[in-house]
Amino acid sequence: MSLDHANTEVTRIESSRTEASGTESSPIEVTLLTAEAARTCLNELGDVLHACVHGGASVSFVLPYSPEDAEAFWRNKVQPAVEGGKLLLWVARQNGRIAGAVQLDIDTPPNQPHRAEIRKLLVHPDFRRQGIARDLMRAAEAQAVQLGRSLITLDTRTGDSAEPLYASLGYVAVGQIPGFSRDPHDAGKLDATTIMYKRV
Repeated sequence: MSLDHANTEVTRIESSRTEASGTESSPIEVTLLTAEAARTCLNELGDVLHACVHGGASVSFVLPYSPEDAEAFWRNKVQPAVEGGKLLLWVARQNGRIAGAVQLDIDTPPNQPHRAEIRKLLVHPDFRRQGIARDLMRAAEAQAVQLGRSLITLDTRTGDSAEPLYASLGYVAVGQIPGFSRDPHDAGKLDATTIMYKRV
């Protein structure tokens, strides 16, 4: 099942957080982007990805990694998939700035119409520890339910901070693959990945 959202930009979540000082932080808005809206965000999305990779995130890329490399990923890989209805893309904004993003891959084989895959959950280092990753995941899960995708799968670097986050959201680890990917900061190191799933 695919989703035609070419003419609609849908806001999923708007929430605020109370900071440690007791003051309320600016609201976080999570939005499902249309293909047209995504096209206007490529530079900002590139900034988020670039910052995450340089911060050590294991999201398929290794150093050296330039802002141009990051924007090219969104332009050449993600944008065509969004336009083709194969991939859904959410962004989280705070004060008008893109703070994070997540993708839901719905381009599954004919024998897996009930499944979707989480890809590239990203939160800019400047915006972490505000619950943004949770909000993005909840938005993606809600859309998966609407599309009849009752099984969500993902993988994450074993031992990453994302692993306990996913577990707290109900994702179950089914195994690890050792030596799955290169460490983004150490070309000689191979990291394991953990495969997880959730029924929604």
